[in-house]
Amino acid sequence: MFLDIVMVVAGLVLLVLAGDALVKGAVNLSLRLGVPALIVGLTVVAFGTSAPELLVSVDAILDGAPALALGNVVGSNIANILLVLGIPALIAAVPVSRSLMHDFGIMMAASALFIALAWLGPITWWHGLILLAGLGAMLWNSYARAQAHRKSDEAELEGAEDGISGVRIGLYLLGGIIGLPLGANLLVQGATDIALVLGVSEAVIGLTLVAVGTSLPELATTVAAALRREAGVAMGNVIGSNIFNLLGIIGIASLVGPIPVPETMLHLDLWLMLGASALLGLFVATGRSIGKVSGVILILAYVVYVVQMF
Repeated sequence: MFLDIVMVVAGLVLLVLAGDALVKGAVNLSLRLGVPALIVGLTVVAFGTSAPELLVSVDAILDGAPALALGNVVGSNIANILLVLGIPALIAAVPVSRSLMHDFGIMMAASALFIALAWLGPITWWHGLILLAGLGAMLWNSYARAQAHRKSDEAELEGAEDGISGVRIGLYLLGGIIGLPLGANLLVQGATDIALVLGVSEAVIGLTLVAVGTSLPELATTVAAALRREAGVAMGNVIGSNIFNLLGIIGIASLVGPIPVPETMLHLDLWLMLGASALLGLFVATGRSIGKVSGVILILAYVVYVVQMF
């Protein structure tokens, strides 16, 4: 039990340090490249924090449990909206800009495409190629926007050359991308062992600790970004992670093996995911920050979601 507690504490510390390092690296990378922090958040940060979902999903298919891969992604996307934005809002208000409407629209389009393909399931390699093509289009769009921003603001790019070195930026990013999944794994493993000792069933552990565990990197990064007042990184991380989960992770995983779509997911979970995503649209459309009251509502909504799963 003592070793498990040490693992939980070590995991939490590593998550905090790695999340802060990833945000530092992302902000300085955006300055150095002369592109908005939002775009770096949508790509580098989002893909880095989605690494645990990718590993879990591919491993699930190789182990003969493909439905777990789908549940992991859908559950993670719901957690990304309700928990990853709800918890940081209790610490510091998370600013939301109406300029996010473009990226929010891409996330909703990815969600709609994913749901449509799920209804044509099981999700096989040709579904995966469509999803990966969508991811490629999103990345090209981000690249084009970054190039346009650099051309329109050369002064910002020149001023950024005096910042921290490219090597330090790379070390911050690498430390964050490696440290986040390691911290999440330590925390989840320690908490799982403690729960088993206390008599909690494995089913409950799987629906809660493991599901939330793959979203811990996004949570740690968003908390660090909120504390540093880096709204672009915070929102870009969440929106980008959701896009990558749907298009990239399931796209790659489906190339490993077919993924069946359970009836309950078709009729409930996919629509809850879409509803949670649409909920974020209320803040984007109005430009209102996600404050403490909104954070509590988002967290309560996630609690209700977890309870109904039982």
